[in-house]
Amino acid sequence: MHADYQLHGDVALITLNNPPVNGLGYATRVAIMDALATALADAAVQAIVITGGGKAFCGGADIREFDTPAAFREPNLHTVIAALEQCTKPVLAAIHGTVMGGGLELALGCHYRIAAPGTRVAMPEVKLGLLPGAGGTQRLPRVVGVEAALNMVVSGEAVASERLAALPGQSLFQRMATNADALLDEALAFAREIAAARPLPLVRALPCSHPQGEAYFQFARNMLRPSTKNLPAPLHCVDAVQAATGSGFEDGLATERSLFERLMATPQSRALRHLFLAERAVTKMSGVPPETALRPVASVAIIGAGTMGGGIAMNFLNAGIPVQLLERQPEALERGVATMRRNYEAQIAKGKLTSEALERRMALLRTTLRYGDLAQADVVIEAVFEDMDVKAAVFGELDRAMKPGAILASNTSTLDVNQIAACTQRPQDVVGLHFFSPANVMQLLEVVRGEKTAPDVLATVMALAKTIRKTAVVSGVCDGFIGNRMVEQYLRQAGFLLDEGCSPQQVDKAIEAFGMAMGPFRMSDLAGNDIGWAIRKRRAIENPGMRYSPTADAVCDMGRFGQKTGAGWYDYQPGKREAMPSAEVAAAIEACRQAQGTTPRRIDAAEIVQRLVFALVNEAAHILEEGIAMRAGDIDIVYLYGYGFPAFRGGPMRYADELGLFSVVQSMQRFAANPHADASFWQPAPLLSRLAAAGKTFT
Repeated sequence: MHADYQLHGDVALITLNNPPVNGLGYATRVAIMDALATALADAAVQAIVITGGGKAFCGGADIREFDTPAAFREPNLHTVIAALEQCTKPVLAAIHGTVMGGGLELALGCHYRIAAPGTRVAMPEVKLGLLPGAGGTQRLPRVVGVEAALNMVVSGEAVASERLAALPGQSLFQRMATNADALLDEALAFAREIAAARPLPLVRALPCSHPQGEAYFQFARNMLRPSTKNLPAPLHCVDAVQAATGSGFEDGLATERSLFERLMATPQSRALRHLFLAERAVTKMSGVPPETALRPVASVAIIGAGTMGGGIAMNFLNAGIPVQLLERQPEALERGVATMRRNYEAQIAKGKLTSEALERRMALLRTTLRYGDLAQADVVIEAVFEDMDVKAAVFGELDRAMKPGAILASNTSTLDVNQIAACTQRPQDVVGLHFFSPANVMQLLEVVRGEKTAPDVLATVMALAKTIRKTAVVSGVCDGFIGNRMVEQYLRQAGFLLDEGCSPQQVDKAIEAFGMAMGPFRMSDLAGNDIGWAIRKRRAIENPGMRYSPTADAVCDMGRFGQKTGAGWYDYQPGKREAMPSAEVAAAIEACRQAQGTTPRRIDAAEIVQRLVFALVNEAAHILEEGIAMRAGDIDIVYLYGYGFPAFRGGPMRYADELGLFSVVQSMQRFAANPHADASFWQPAPLLSRLAAAGKTFT
């Protein structure tokens, strides 16, 4: 059963039972209606309490049902809420843990509400490109006020129940429970108090207005427009809440429903819903049962106190996990620790951290010059120079020093994790943990599963990623894994666009207008152009047939390695990050064109975007077919959190699906016909060809 029914004397208790968050899928809705009918038919029942089993009252609608007939199958959520409102016996919602979206709308349909302290209350639909669609924009303003309701609906952020209970004149909660443990007993007692109440209070009957009326809502729209130009939902949220202050509840409800249906059909909402489900799917790993026992992790060691090593260490210190930091030279250790402290001090200056918290975190840090001092760490992460010989030497030391069962992880961004594991006598304990720079900021973590990585190692590091608030995606072993293998093709196309007539700023402007956080040339300057230079040199030995634009090497030959040298694809003033067009780079690009005998042509923004994005898509199709990535959604999550792909487009794979894979293949064939193109690359990957021919999608 998706809702349990129990009698407590003259009170019926309905407990939602649909783990993990008691989502309001079809089966749960039916179970609620059946339980209500049972309670109404029993003359001994004087009141009804509805609550949630486990750690949550209700997390809202089941997103997996969206775009399926089950989402609208009766009883739909509107029908369930109407049944609660129309119930002839008092219905009390006993709220705890989290109550979100449709769960809050369900509670608002009850006659009374009691909440446990610490309950997180939210209307998060805007994060899915939607607005509350079951009366939330009409009922919430009536119980917490227009301004508080609009802030909740537009932001989607959770608010503590205590904060809402303290609002002047609020009627969201008639009672606050003493604590979560006392909630049920106090709810049953409250239900007996209200058993004789007539008439029963209805949220829809409460007044709703704002003293500034139209002026307030126009101000809200003006504030939202600059930050929501690609997202229609926030402005429609304002429209819906304003409708609550209009002619009447039923008219407002009709406006809400119309706006909800309009948003459901937008590509932005489809993209955001895809990402919501994709992010939850990344934790599902083949060959790793959910019940796999985890290895204990009480302490972590980091090899290397540079920018990456220090950033990685901060993640664990932030989570309260002790860290040992190893370097070869005392001076390097001192620099690394000083950098970490400066990073924390910068957070204090911004009001994001207290001095006390800084000292608590730094107190968890120990430093050493000796591998033997790390012996008892449960996880050790290598963050040294990206060179196989260097990493092999480190893992040889770790194999000798670390206790049995310790997890040995490499932060490599491109190198063969199987080869690294072979440097030890315990390859089953070796895994890749590719943090993205800056490691203490970026949310993505690529977890690289070697051929011999043990299932419990994989399960442990995935759980550890959650502890340090990273979104982890599993990758198989290949050069560059998921993200960097794809970005190499993206950067190759960016270089070819320069050869054919574009400027760096033209390419960056086009892809940033598409929604990318940063164009390829600004991104390269930030990361360091010497990184790509080293990869191209390695490619020249390993894969001499792979062609690149000569412009990137020309820029590096001039010592223009990016922001760290004050010059890259762009010029930079000391102490500033503003990218300014470079006459020196323009001259180098022109010289490369002349050396190749290329006559520059005009290239429009649409071609720039398609060549860059479809390069990602085609390489990703190879990655999927090879089993390097388990799901297309995993790839989209990598690009959302690691490379700044716009969320409202859903990631490269979802974007290709939205355009239609047949159209993507046709565009690729057109690019292959370009006389300057790498025609072999633009041959569609076999998986992409098959899906396009069958009219199917990646996701």
